Amino acid sequence: MDDERVLPADCRTMEQVRLGVDRLDQEIAALLAERFRYMDAAARIKPDREAVRDEWRKADVLSKVEARAKEEGAPVDRIALLYDALVESSIAYELSRFDRLRSP
Repeated sequence: MDDERVLPADCRTMEQVRLGVDRLDQEIAALLAERFRYMDAAARIKPDREAVRDEWRKADVLSKVEARAKEEGAPVDRIALLYDALVESSIAYELSRFDRLRSP
């Protein structure tokens, strides 16, 4: 089988589906790594620990992601759940980085 990713609508075998999912997972992991590097930058830049959790920003991110998911015809409720978990994990990570950067 050729290693080119087949669009979901064109998949005819589970091998094609799995190859597509595996390739997307690699891309998603790389993008998540970059997202967490932004959390490193935020931890370095924010002036105090209280600034790490920003409920307005969290709501803004979730709203934008939900709108994009809707545009893409994706299951908005599922993506919203994933993103809520991602944002909470990002906040926890940023807090730990913030503390580590400022510990004696």
